[in-house]
Amino acid sequence: MTVGNPLWSDGLAALSPYVPGEQPKIDGLVKLNTNENPFGPSPQVIEAIRAVADDRLRLYPDPSSLALRECLAAYHGVRAEQVFVGNGSDEVLGFLFRALFQRGRPVVFPDITYSFYPVYCRLFDIESKIVPLDDELGVDVEALCEIDPASVAGVILPNPNAPTGRLLAIDQVERLAAHFGDCALVIDEAYVDFGGESAVGLVDSYPNLLVTQTLSKSRSLAGLRVGFAIGDSGLIEALARVKDSFNSYPVDRLASAGAIAAYADEAYFRKTRDAVVTMREQLTADLEARGFTVLPSAANFVLARHASRAGAELAAGLRERRVIVRHFDKPRIGDHLRITIGDESQNAALLAALDELQVGG
Repeated sequence: MTVGNPLWSDGLAALSPYVPGEQPKIDGLVKLNTNENPFGPSPQVIEAIRAVADDRLRLYPDPSSLALRECLAAYHGVRAEQVFVGNGSDEVLGFLFRALFQRGRPVVFPDITYSFYPVYCRLFDIESKIVPLDDELGVDVEALCEIDPASVAGVILPNPNAPTGRLLAIDQVERLAAHFGDCALVIDEAYVDFGGESAVGLVDSYPNLLVTQTLSKSRSLAGLRVGFAIGDSGLIEALARVKDSFNSYPVDRLASAGAIAAYADEAYFRKTRDAVVTMREQLTADLEARGFTVLPSAANFVLARHASRAGAELAAGLRERRVIVRHFDKPRIGDHLRITIGDESQNAALLAALDELQVGG
């Protein structure tokens, strides 16, 4: 346990912060550990950022990010007052934990899920209620629906789930929205563009439903830090109140311009998204041919386990060959590797490294 510093506030030393994917500075590295898109952003994004990189940077950006919110609203078929934007979806998630879940009751999420959720619970002193994934590492909707909605502050689920990549069908999302009608249901759709159906279409029917997305993955803008939430205007107002109590200007001029341009170039988005999906299916087949069991994925990564080789051993062996993947030393997935879908050369390097390690079927 960290001893801390005598000047720290109470409880800070006991916090276990989120550990992001490693960003090593190694020449010739094949980096398949942080689910970054192998394709760069649309050229229109670069031009849009250049166009606003001028004297206007001396001015504060619009605190309401109205132009970006209107862009997102038009794209998703909602109203601007139903859209909240922030500095990456992690910030949006942090705001909503404070705005919607801190009510003296636990927030519900799976045992294997995005590891920022328990971090936010500890940070904001929110109790959690953990519901295990089923035997196939899918979200257990039956178990969730056995929970009394009055006993919890809300539910949060990634869909597709991370780090499993498994997708919950939209009718099951709606079932949860109906069951938990008296508390917030947050569907974290960071990876939905790679194979899922968004729950945004349900928000007008379920005022308790909040959907979050990011431009980091399918729009190739992890370095720009833009995330958003869509839901009932009452939920959006709650997020805005928290945001304006921390920082009224989380989305800068460059980020807003780049994000709007990313949505303007739909053709580029579809082309690169479809390429990632195609490579995901090919990599899945290649891994299975080498003795891996690969969970069905609707994300830009796969979670795979070899029939006879330990996950930690494989991760270490790949690293020695300048290929890094994500290994979670956690119950139930300790022998799995989460592998980001790279471009063709990166995927080929991964497979070549596995062959050097004599990983066979």
